[in-house]
Amino acid sequence: MNADVRTMKTPAEQALSAAYSAARDTLPGKGAVAKLREQAFERFEERGLPHRRVEEWKYTDLRALMRDMAPLAGAPDAAARAKAKEAGKILAGVEMRRIVFVDGAFAPELSDLTPEPGLAIGSLADALAKGGVPALGTAFSTDDVAVALNTALMGDGAVIDVAAHARIRRPIHLVFAGTGNSSAFVRSLVTIGEGAEVTLIEDHDSGEAQVNAALELIVGDHARVEYFKLTQAKGLHVASLLARIGADAHFNSFAYTAGSPLVRNQSFIRFDGERTHAGIRGVNLLRGKDHVDTTLLIVHAKGHCVSREQFKTVLDGESHGVFQGKIVVAQHAQKTDAKMMTRALLLSEDAEADNKPELEIFADDVVCGHGATAGALDPGLKFYLMSRGISDAEAEALLIQAFIGETVEEIAHEGIREALMNAAIHWLRARAA
Repeated sequence: MNADVRTMKTPAEQALSAAYSAARDTLPGKGAVAKLREQAFERFEERGLPHRRVEEWKYTDLRALMRDMAPLAGAPDAAARAKAKEAGKILAGVEMRRIVFVDGAFAPELSDLTPEPGLAIGSLADALAKGGVPALGTAFSTDDVAVALNTALMGDGAVIDVAAHARIRRPIHLVFAGTGNSSAFVRSLVTIGEGAEVTLIEDHDSGEAQVNAALELIVGDHARVEYFKLTQAKGLHVASLLARIGADAHFNSFAYTAGSPLVRNQSFIRFDGERTHAGIRGVNLLRGKDHVDTTLLIVHAKGHCVSREQFKTVLDGESHGVFQGKIVVAQHAQKTDAKMMTRALLLSEDAEADNKPELEIFADDVVCGHGATAGALDPGLKFYLMSRGISDAEAEALLIQAFIGETVEEIAHEGIREALMNAAIHWLRARAA
Protein backbone atom coordinates (compact mmCIF):
# COMPACT_ATOMS: atom_id res chain seq x y z
CA MET A 1 0.00 0.00 0.00
CA ASN A 2 1.31 3.45 -0.89
CA ALA A 3 1.37 5.87 2.03
CA ASP A 4 0.26 9.37 1.02
CA VAL A 5 0.27 10.90 4.51
CA ARG A 6 2.36 14.08 4.45
CA THR A 7 3.96 15.61 7.50
CA MET A 8 6.55 18.22 6.61
CA LYS A 9 8.37 19.20 3.46
CA THR A 10 12.04 18.44 3.03
CA PRO A 11 14.39 21.26 1.97
CA ALA A 12 14.33 19.90 -1.60
CA GLU A 13 10.53 19.84 -1.69
CA GLN A 14 10.40 23.39 -0.33
CA ALA A 15 12.90 24.51 -2.98
CA LEU A 16 10.89 22.84 -5.76
CA SER A 17 7.70 24.55 -4.61
CA ALA A 18 9.48 27.91 -4.42
CA ALA A 19 11.02 27.40 -7.86
CA TYR A 20 7.63 26.71 -9.43
CA SER A 21 6.01 29.71 -7.72
CA ALA A 22 8.82 32.01 -8.89
CA ALA A 23 8.94 30.68 -12.46
CA ARG A 24 5.25 29.97 -13.11
CA ASP A 25 4.51 33.23 -14.93
CA THR A 26 7.65 33.06 -17.07
CA LEU A 27 7.48 29.43 -18.17
CA PRO A 28 6.52 29.04 -21.85
CA GLY A 29 2.90 28.34 -22.69
CA LYS A 30 -0.42 29.79 -21.62
CA GLY A 31 -4.00 28.55 -21.51
CA ALA A 32 -4.19 24.75 -21.75
CA VAL A 33 -0.44 24.40 -21.18
CA ALA A 34 -0.56 26.51 -18.02
CA LYS A 35 -3.48 24.40 -16.77
CA LEU A 36 -1.51 21.23 -17.50
CA ARG A 37 1.40 22.59 -15.48
CA GLU A 38 -0.85 23.57 -12.58
CA GLN A 39 -2.48 20.15 -12.40
CA ALA A 40 0.90 18.44 -12.47
CA PHE A 41 2.28 20.68 -9.72
CA GLU A 42 -0.77 19.99 -7.56
CA ARG A 43 0.01 16.27 -7.90
CA PHE A 44 3.53 16.93 -6.61
CA GLU A 45 2.28 19.13 -3.76
CA GLU A 46 -0.09 16.39 -2.68
CA ARG A 47 2.46 13.57 -2.73
CA GLY A 48 5.88 15.17 -2.42
CA LEU A 49 9.03 13.50 -3.69
CA PRO A 50 8.72 9.71 -4.09
CA HIS A 51 10.09 7.67 -1.20
CA ARG A 52 10.63 4.08 -0.12
CA ARG A 53 7.00 3.60 0.94
CA VAL A 54 5.98 4.10 -2.68
CA GLU A 55 6.43 0.62 -4.14
CA GLU A 56 7.74 1.79 -7.53
CA TRP A 57 10.40 3.86 -5.75
CA LYS A 58 11.16 1.40 -2.96
CA TYR A 59 14.86 1.07 -3.82
CA THR A 60 15.44 4.70 -4.86
CA ASP A 61 14.19 6.93 -2.05
CA LEU A 62 14.35 10.26 -3.85
CA ARG A 63 13.12 12.14 -0.80
CA ALA A 64 16.17 10.94 1.12
CA LEU A 65 18.65 11.05 -1.77
CA MET A 66 17.76 14.53 -3.01
CA ARG A 67 19.00 16.70 -0.18
CA ASP A 68 18.33 20.01 -1.93
CA MET A 69 17.45 21.46 -5.30
CA ALA A 70 19.97 23.37 -7.38
CA PRO A 71 18.65 26.67 -8.80
CA LEU A 72 16.87 26.55 -12.15
CA ALA A 73 19.31 26.97 -15.02
CA GLY A 74 19.37 30.36 -16.69
CA ALA A 75 20.16 31.16 -20.30
CA PRO A 76 23.54 29.59 -21.18
CA ASP A 77 26.39 32.03 -21.71
CA ALA A 78 29.15 31.84 -24.33
CA ALA A 79 31.40 29.78 -22.06
CA ALA A 80 28.66 27.21 -21.46
CA ARG A 81 27.95 26.95 -25.19
CA ALA A 82 31.63 26.49 -25.93
CA LYS A 83 31.90 23.74 -23.33
CA ALA A 84 28.84 22.00 -24.77
CA LYS A 85 30.70 21.38 -28.02
CA GLU A 86 32.59 18.61 -26.21
CA ALA A 87 29.44 16.84 -24.98
CA GLY A 88 28.23 13.57 -26.40
CA LYS A 89 31.63 12.40 -27.63
CA ILE A 90 30.89 8.68 -27.17
CA LEU A 91 29.36 8.69 -30.65
CA ALA A 92 31.85 11.14 -32.18
CA GLY A 93 32.81 8.73 -34.94
CA VAL A 94 29.25 8.04 -36.08
CA GLU A 95 27.64 10.11 -38.85
CA MET A 96 24.61 11.75 -37.24
CA ARG A 97 22.45 14.86 -37.15
CA ARG A 98 23.47 16.57 -33.91
CA ILE A 99 20.83 18.64 -32.08
CA VAL A 100 22.24 20.37 -28.98
CA PHE A 101 20.67 21.67 -25.78
CA VAL A 102 22.78 23.56 -23.26
CA ASP A 103 21.58 23.68 -19.64
CA GLY A 104 18.15 22.70 -20.93
CA ALA A 105 17.95 25.39 -23.65
CA PHE A 106 17.99 24.76 -27.39
CA ALA A 107 21.25 25.86 -29.06
CA PRO A 108 20.49 26.20 -32.79
CA GLU A 109 23.98 27.53 -33.57
CA LEU A 110 25.44 24.21 -32.33
CA SER A 111 22.85 22.09 -34.11
CA ASP A 112 22.58 20.62 -37.58
CA LEU A 113 19.30 21.96 -38.93
CA THR A 114 19.94 21.12 -42.58
CA PRO A 115 16.52 20.58 -44.21
CA GLU A 116 15.54 17.01 -45.03
CA PRO A 117 12.27 15.88 -46.66
CA GLY A 118 9.83 14.46 -44.13
CA LEU A 119 11.67 15.79 -41.08
CA ALA A 120 10.78 18.78 -38.90
CA ILE A 121 12.84 19.75 -35.84
CA GLY A 122 12.04 22.58 -33.47
CA SER A 123 12.21 23.86 -29.92
CA LEU A 124 9.54 22.96 -27.37
CA ALA A 125 9.82 26.38 -25.71
CA ASP A 126 9.12 28.08 -29.06
CA ALA A 127 6.22 25.74 -29.80
CA LEU A 128 4.63 26.33 -26.39
CA ALA A 129 5.05 30.09 -26.71
CA LYS A 130 3.30 30.00 -30.08
CA GLY A 131 0.23 28.22 -28.79
CA GLY A 132 1.20 24.78 -27.55
CA VAL A 133 1.66 21.27 -28.86
CA PRO A 134 -1.62 19.30 -28.99
CA ALA A 135 0.07 15.89 -28.64
CA LEU A 136 1.98 16.89 -25.48
CA GLY A 137 1.07 14.65 -22.57
CA THR A 138 -0.79 12.07 -24.68
CA ALA A 139 1.85 9.35 -25.23
CA PHE A 140 1.34 7.50 -21.93
CA SER A 141 -0.88 8.37 -18.99
CA THR A 142 0.89 8.07 -15.63
CA ASP A 143 0.60 9.67 -12.21
CA ASP A 144 4.34 9.28 -11.54
CA VAL A 145 5.56 12.24 -9.47
CA ALA A 146 8.84 12.64 -11.40
CA VAL A 147 6.85 13.00 -14.63
CA ALA A 148 4.50 15.43 -12.90
CA LEU A 149 7.44 17.59 -11.79
CA ASN A 150 8.80 17.56 -15.32
CA THR A 151 5.42 18.65 -16.68
CA ALA A 152 5.11 21.45 -14.15
CA LEU A 153 8.59 22.90 -14.74
CA MET A 154 9.39 21.86 -18.33
CA GLY A 155 11.34 24.60 -20.06
CA ASP A 156 12.69 23.44 -23.40
CA GLY A 157 13.40 20.34 -25.42
CA ALA A 158 13.03 18.97 -28.91
CA VAL A 159 9.86 18.76 -30.97
CA ILE A 160 10.47 16.34 -33.82
CA ASP A 161 8.01 15.19 -36.45
CA VAL A 162 8.84 12.47 -38.95
CA ALA A 163 6.31 12.39 -41.78
CA ALA A 164 4.55 9.21 -42.89
CA HIS A 165 6.75 6.88 -44.99
CA ALA A 166 9.84 9.11 -44.54
CA ARG A 167 13.20 7.36 -44.32
CA ILE A 168 15.53 9.51 -42.24
CA ARG A 169 19.03 8.71 -43.43
CA ARG A 170 21.13 9.88 -40.48
CA PRO A 171 20.44 9.12 -36.81
CA ILE A 172 19.09 12.12 -34.89
CA HIS A 173 21.43 12.77 -31.95
CA LEU A 174 19.83 14.85 -29.18
CA VAL A 175 22.68 16.06 -26.98
CA PHE A 176 21.74 17.48 -23.58
CA ALA A 177 24.82 19.17 -22.11
CA GLY A 178 24.93 20.46 -18.55
CA THR A 179 27.69 22.86 -17.63
CA GLY A 180 27.04 23.98 -14.06
CA ASN A 181 25.42 23.31 -10.69
CA SER A 182 21.85 23.99 -11.77
CA SER A 183 18.53 22.22 -12.39
CA ALA A 184 17.05 21.54 -15.82
CA PHE A 185 13.61 20.18 -16.67
CA VAL A 186 13.70 19.15 -20.31
CA ARG A 187 10.77 17.74 -22.25
CA SER A 188 10.84 16.40 -25.79
CA LEU A 189 8.09 15.18 -28.08
CA VAL A 190 8.81 12.93 -31.06
CA THR A 191 6.08 11.75 -33.43
CA ILE A 192 6.84 9.12 -36.05
CA GLY A 193 4.39 8.84 -38.93
CA GLU A 194 2.98 5.66 -40.43
CA GLY A 195 5.58 3.57 -42.21
CA ALA A 196 8.46 5.93 -41.34
CA GLU A 197 11.97 4.85 -40.32
CA VAL A 198 14.28 6.72 -37.94
CA THR A 199 17.06 6.24 -35.40
CA LEU A 200 16.85 8.53 -32.37
CA ILE A 201 19.53 9.01 -29.70
CA GLU A 202 18.94 10.83 -26.41
CA ASP A 203 22.39 11.60 -24.99
CA HIS A 204 22.75 13.21 -21.55
CA ASP A 205 26.25 14.45 -20.77
CA SER A 206 25.09 16.74 -18.01
CA GLY A 207 28.01 17.24 -15.64
CA GLU A 208 27.06 18.26 -12.11
CA ALA A 209 23.58 19.49 -13.08
CA GLN A 210 20.38 18.05 -11.61
CA VAL A 211 18.27 16.85 -14.51
CA ASN A 212 14.65 15.75 -14.77
CA ALA A 213 14.10 14.74 -18.40
CA ALA A 214 11.10 13.28 -20.19
CA LEU A 215 10.71 12.17 -23.78
CA GLU A 216 7.34 11.41 -25.30
CA LEU A 217 7.50 9.08 -28.29
CA ILE A 218 4.47 8.38 -30.48
CA VAL A 219 5.13 5.74 -33.13
CA GLY A 220 2.68 5.19 -35.98
CA ASP A 221 1.62 1.93 -37.58
CA HIS A 222 4.21 0.04 -39.68
CA ALA A 223 7.01 2.37 -38.49
CA ARG A 224 10.53 1.22 -37.63
CA VAL A 225 12.24 3.05 -34.75
CA GLU A 226 15.61 2.54 -33.07
CA TYR A 227 15.87 4.53 -29.82
CA PHE A 228 18.98 4.93 -27.66
CA LYS A 229 19.36 6.55 -24.23
CA LEU A 230 22.94 7.34 -23.16
CA THR A 231 23.58 8.69 -19.66
CA GLN A 232 26.83 10.18 -18.35
CA ALA A 233 25.79 12.43 -15.50
CA LYS A 234 27.73 13.54 -12.45
CA GLY A 235 24.65 14.95 -10.71
CA LEU A 236 21.16 13.65 -9.97
CA HIS A 237 19.54 12.36 -13.17
CA VAL A 238 15.92 11.22 -13.48
CA ALA A 239 14.66 10.41 -16.98
CA SER A 240 11.31 9.13 -18.23
CA LEU A 241 10.43 7.60 -21.59
CA LEU A 242 6.71 7.76 -22.35
CA ALA A 243 6.01 5.76 -25.50
CA ARG A 244 2.95 4.68 -27.47
CA ILE A 245 3.63 2.20 -30.27
CA GLY A 246 1.22 1.51 -33.13
CA ALA A 247 0.38 -1.68 -35.03
CA ASP A 248 2.79 -3.74 -37.15
CA ALA A 249 5.67 -1.59 -35.90
CA HIS A 250 9.25 -2.49 -35.05
CA PHE A 251 10.61 -0.72 -31.98
CA ASN A 252 14.02 -1.30 -30.43
CA SER A 253 15.50 0.61 -27.52
CA PHE A 254 18.88 0.46 -25.79
CA ALA A 255 19.98 2.27 -22.61
CA TYR A 256 23.64 2.74 -21.71
CA THR A 257 24.63 4.22 -18.33
CA ALA A 258 28.18 4.61 -17.00
CA GLY A 259 30.07 7.00 -14.73
CA SER A 260 26.88 8.30 -13.12
CA PRO A 261 26.46 8.42 -9.32
CA LEU A 262 22.65 8.70 -9.10
CA VAL A 263 20.39 7.76 -12.00
CA ARG A 264 16.79 6.66 -12.39
CA ASN A 265 15.82 5.66 -15.93
CA GLN A 266 12.14 4.79 -16.14
CA SER A 267 10.26 3.69 -19.24
CA PHE A 268 6.50 3.59 -19.71
CA ILE A 269 5.75 1.80 -22.98
CA ARG A 270 2.34 0.87 -24.38
CA PHE A 271 1.83 -1.38 -27.40
CA ASP A 272 -1.33 0.12 -28.82
CA GLY A 273 -1.62 -1.97 -31.97
CA GLU A 274 -1.36 -5.61 -32.95
CA ARG A 275 1.62 -7.52 -34.40
CA THR A 276 4.27 -5.14 -33.11
CA HIS A 277 7.77 -6.43 -32.32
CA ALA A 278 9.95 -4.75 -29.70
CA GLY A 279 13.38 -5.27 -28.16
CA ILE A 280 14.04 -3.26 -24.98
CA ARG A 281 17.59 -3.68 -23.73
CA GLY A 282 20.30 -1.96 -21.75
CA VAL A 283 23.69 -2.08 -20.04
CA ASN A 284 24.67 -0.36 -16.78
CA LEU A 285 28.27 -0.04 -15.59
CA LEU A 286 28.61 0.92 -11.92
CA ARG A 287 31.51 1.44 -9.52
CA GLY A 288 32.28 3.38 -6.35
CA LYS A 289 28.98 4.35 -4.75
CA ASP A 290 27.01 4.67 -8.01
CA HIS A 291 23.26 4.07 -7.77
CA VAL A 292 21.43 3.27 -11.02
CA ASP A 293 17.75 2.36 -11.11
CA THR A 294 16.14 0.93 -14.26
CA THR A 295 12.35 0.76 -14.00
CA LEU A 296 10.05 -0.49 -16.78
CA LEU A 297 6.30 -0.64 -17.24
CA ILE A 298 5.46 -2.46 -20.46
CA VAL A 299 1.75 -2.57 -21.32
CA HIS A 300 0.58 -5.01 -23.99
CA ALA A 301 -2.79 -3.40 -24.72
CA LYS A 302 -3.35 -5.28 -28.00
CA GLY A 303 -2.72 -8.86 -28.99
CA HIS A 304 -0.22 -10.67 -31.22
CA CYS A 305 2.71 -8.50 -30.04
CA VAL A 306 6.20 -9.75 -29.23
CA SER A 307 8.52 -8.04 -26.75
CA ARG A 308 11.93 -8.95 -25.37
CA GLU A 309 13.42 -7.11 -22.39
CA GLN A 310 17.06 -7.78 -21.49
CA PHE A 311 19.20 -5.73 -19.11
CA LYS A 312 22.69 -6.37 -17.75
CA THR A 313 24.40 -4.54 -14.91
CA VAL A 314 28.04 -4.71 -13.80
CA LEU A 315 28.62 -3.59 -10.21
CA ASP A 316 31.92 -2.83 -8.49
CA GLY A 317 32.84 -1.15 -5.20
CA GLU A 318 29.83 -0.22 -3.06
CA SER A 319 27.54 0.44 -6.01
CA HIS A 320 23.83 -0.32 -6.03
CA GLY A 321 21.92 -1.50 -9.07
CA VAL A 322 18.14 -1.67 -9.23
CA PHE A 323 15.96 -3.30 -11.85
CA GLN A 324 12.18 -3.17 -11.61
CA GLY A 325 10.31 -4.43 -14.66
CA LYS A 326 6.61 -5.09 -14.99
CA ILE A 327 4.88 -6.54 -18.05
CA VAL A 328 1.11 -6.00 -18.09
CA VAL A 329 -0.99 -8.00 -20.56
CA ALA A 330 -4.49 -6.60 -21.03
CA GLN A 331 -7.55 -8.85 -21.08
CA HIS A 332 -7.97 -8.81 -24.84
CA ALA A 333 -4.25 -8.92 -25.71
CA GLN A 334 -4.32 -12.58 -26.71
CA LYS A 335 -1.31 -14.27 -28.37
CA THR A 336 1.10 -11.96 -26.53
CA ASP A 337 4.69 -13.21 -26.44
CA ALA A 338 6.74 -11.35 -23.81
CA LYS A 339 9.94 -12.33 -22.02
CA MET A 340 12.01 -10.30 -19.56
CA MET A 341 15.48 -11.05 -18.18
CA THR A 342 17.82 -9.07 -15.95
CA ARG A 343 21.32 -10.17 -14.97
CA ALA A 344 23.69 -8.58 -12.46
CA LEU A 345 27.43 -9.25 -12.30
CA LEU A 346 28.84 -8.46 -8.85
CA LEU A 347 32.56 -7.69 -8.80
CA SER A 348 32.68 -6.75 -5.12
CA GLU A 349 31.27 -8.18 -1.90
CA ASP A 350 30.01 -4.69 -1.03
CA ALA A 351 27.98 -4.22 -4.25
CA GLU A 352 24.21 -4.72 -4.14
CA ALA A 353 21.75 -5.70 -6.85
CA ASP A 354 17.98 -5.58 -6.37
CA ASN A 355 16.08 -7.26 -9.22
CA LYS A 356 12.29 -7.33 -9.30
CA PRO A 357 10.72 -8.55 -12.57
CA GLU A 358 6.92 -8.92 -12.57
CA LEU A 359 4.10 -10.19 -14.77
CA GLU A 360 0.48 -9.04 -14.56
CA ILE A 361 -1.57 -11.05 -17.02
CA PHE A 362 -5.30 -10.71 -17.69
CA ALA A 363 -5.40 -12.73 -20.95
CA ASP A 364 -5.43 -16.54 -21.10
CA ASP A 365 -3.65 -17.32 -24.38
CA VAL A 366 -0.17 -15.87 -23.93
CA VAL A 367 3.47 -16.91 -23.68
CA CYS A 368 5.15 -14.80 -20.99
CA GLY A 369 8.12 -15.25 -18.72
CA HIS A 370 10.68 -13.42 -16.62
CA GLY A 371 13.93 -14.17 -14.88
CA ALA A 372 16.68 -12.59 -12.80
CA THR A 373 20.20 -13.65 -11.87
CA ALA A 374 22.96 -12.16 -9.74
CA GLY A 375 26.43 -13.59 -9.27
CA ALA A 376 30.17 -13.18 -9.45
CA LEU A 377 32.62 -13.93 -12.25
CA ASP A 378 33.10 -17.62 -12.96
CA PRO A 379 36.38 -18.50 -11.18
CA GLY A 380 36.89 -21.47 -13.50
CA LEU A 381 36.78 -19.33 -16.62
CA LYS A 382 39.02 -16.73 -15.01
CA PHE A 383 41.56 -19.42 -14.05
CA TYR A 384 41.49 -20.81 -17.59
CA LEU A 385 42.33 -17.40 -19.07
CA MET A 386 45.07 -16.75 -16.53
CA SER A 387 46.56 -20.19 -17.22
CA ARG A 388 47.04 -19.00 -20.80
CA GLY A 389 49.24 -16.13 -19.66
CA ILE A 390 46.55 -13.47 -19.37
CA SER A 391 46.84 -11.20 -16.32
CA ASP A 392 44.23 -11.10 -13.56
CA ALA A 393 42.89 -7.68 -14.63
CA GLU A 394 42.81 -8.58 -18.33
CA ALA A 395 41.02 -11.87 -17.60
CA GLU A 396 38.32 -10.04 -15.63
CA ALA A 397 37.97 -7.43 -18.37
CA LEU A 398 37.50 -10.12 -21.03
CA LEU A 399 34.83 -11.90 -19.00
CA ILE A 400 32.99 -8.65 -18.28
CA GLN A 401 33.18 -7.69 -21.94
CA ALA A 402 31.69 -11.05 -22.91
CA PHE A 403 28.94 -10.60 -20.28
CA ILE A 404 27.71 -7.28 -21.67
CA GLY A 405 28.58 -8.12 -25.28
CA GLU A 406 25.61 -10.45 -25.62
CA THR A 407 23.28 -7.47 -25.16
CA VAL A 408 25.33 -4.87 -27.07
CA GLU A 409 25.54 -7.18 -30.08
CA GLU A 410 21.76 -6.91 -30.49
CA ILE A 411 22.22 -3.30 -31.70
CA ALA A 412 21.60 -3.25 -35.45
CA HIS A 413 23.47 -0.01 -36.27
CA GLU A 414 27.11 -1.01 -36.67
CA GLY A 415 28.60 2.39 -35.84
CA ILE A 416 26.57 2.83 -32.65
CA ARG A 417 27.22 -0.78 -31.63
CA GLU A 418 30.99 -0.35 -31.95
CA ALA A 419 30.97 3.05 -30.23
CA LEU A 420 29.13 1.73 -27.18
CA MET A 421 31.35 -1.33 -26.92
CA ASN A 422 34.41 0.93 -27.10
CA ALA A 423 32.93 3.09 -24.35
CA ALA A 424 32.42 -0.01 -22.22
CA ILE A 425 36.02 -1.10 -22.84
CA HIS A 426 37.21 2.37 -21.79
CA TRP A 427 35.21 1.99 -18.54
CA LEU A 428 36.83 -1.40 -17.94
CA ARG A 429 40.31 0.01 -18.46
CA ALA A 430 39.59 2.90 -16.06
CA ARG A 431 38.36 0.39 -13.47
CA ALA A 432 41.56 -1.64 -13.77
CA ALA A 433 43.82 1.41 -13.58
